[in-house]
Amino acid sequence: MESVIKLENFYFAYKRSDLVLKDINLDIKKGSFTAITGPSGAGKTTLCKAMTGIVPYYMGGRYSGDVQVHGESTKGKRVSDIAMRVGFIMEDYESQLVSLTAGEEIAFALLNHGFKPEEIAERTSRALEDVGLPGRESYQLDELSGGQRQRLLLAATLAVHPEIIVLDEPVSAMDPDGAQSLYKLVWDIHQRYGTTIVAVEHRMDYLLPYVSDMIVLKNGELVAADAFEAAAPKMYEDKELRPLLPTLWQVKLGLEEKLHVDLGDWRSEADALADFKTFGIVAGEGRAD
Repeated sequence: MESVIKLENFYFAYKRSDLVLKDINLDIKKGSFTAITGPSGAGKTTLCKAMTGIVPYYMGGRYSGDVQVHGESTKGKRVSDIAMRVGFIMEDYESQLVSLTAGEEIAFALLNHGFKPEEIAERTSRALEDVGLPGRESYQLDELSGGQRQRLLLAATLAVHPEIIVLDEPVSAMDPDGAQSLYKLVWDIHQRYGTTIVAVEHRMDYLLPYVSDMIVLKNGELVAADAFEAAAPKMYEDKELRPLLPTLWQVKLGLEEKLHVDLGDWRSEADALADFKTFGIVAGEGRAD
């Protein structure tokens, strides 16, 4: 499958810091829904910034190796040019909001990229509809809830029509209902436009229904970069990484280990119950630690 982001032998350290990323080699597949996970301090956010050119070309630091977007090295590229192809939503999303109204927020991003006024109006309206905020152009930002402001930032990103959207722990401040709602929205956008999604998340239960590929980091090093089904067992083998797996997969892999069976690709409790019936497993038997 075609690669849209590629890192080759990439090392990075911030100014006056030790290495944060060490010899990273990976490919983000076109049209994938890729999760990045790992313990705190593993280098997940830095990896996102490397994919968007913020590291090292905006923030500075020491690096070697290469990052490519659609086969072109990010070396010598402006961050704003990369942003046309790779949208980035930071964990501290509020810091990315710069305008007074919803319409102005989306227009600001488009003006920076040189779009004409009539196209800005059309893209703004469409983007707000896509994130479930139709007709909110005149709303003041303080009239929007936290979840709506996060949807607005997603709309501002979508309006540029990037081929890839990178989200750094977008639901870290949300309750479970809000988190599930936002990821369902991101999934709908992924399905509707074929947008490649890369999401940093330590609560993988939210991503289980959607994730196709997974990148696992630990201490700045790559543990796995593969299809979710192939990467999950590598996480399970590491007792520090195991709790980061979706709860269903901790149970699934624990049962497979104990009962010596091959269970299915569990993406929901219904999938698990179907396997319980097939293999005659009693609920609670062989539960993973």
